[in-house]
Amino acid sequence: MRRVKHIHAGKVRDLYDDNGDILFVASDRISVYDVPLPTPIPDKGALLTQLSRWWFDRFADLVPNHVISATDVPEEFAGRALRCRPLSMVKVECIARGYLSGSGLKEYRKHGTVSGIALPDGLVEGSELPEPIFTPTTKADEGHDEAITFDDVVAQEGGETAEQLRELTLALYRAGARHAADCGIIVADTKLEFGWDATAPSPSATRC
Repeated sequence: MRRVKHIHAGKVRDLYDDNGDILFVASDRISVYDVPLPTPIPDKGALLTQLSRWWFDRFADLVPNHVISATDVPEEFAGRALRCRPLSMVKVECIARGYLSGSGLKEYRKHGTVSGIALPDGLVEGSELPEPIFTPTTKADEGHDEAITFDDVVAQEGGETAEQLRELTLALYRAGARHAADCGIIVADTKLEFGWDATAPSPSATRC
């Protein structure tokens, strides 16, 4: 049996080191608003891994990703693990919104903005925005992520990286939302995560 080292337990995924590669193992746990629920959903981890593989493959021409293999994994993780290259995390949750909902709606009702971006008057829950917007948040190690502005991302990551993050996030959202719309599904918003590969000039997608 291949020996791997457990290095992190998230709310849903577990990470293992396997001779320098990272194994992303999706469990059957479910988390709601950062709170893991006590009852797992059978085979949820396998389905989540299939979805991840499909989107990573679909978006490969838009942005590189860290996936090496979905089959070269230890037998006990078969079907619910991805073998990946380790990347240096960009500590920003990259969110694109095409519709007004959730935490964005709360800010809009108070200030008429989302992540500091002014929106037209008269929008209601579920309103389609004039165009998709980039509404990043912090990537908290503990607790909830907090909304930040694009200028905050510039201050943290630098202007060039901030622009890349915004462009990639919006491009991926538009491509995914178009495909979903063709299938009769509205994607109100989505969250993406990126990391740096030492050999690549642009961020790579790590979660989508």
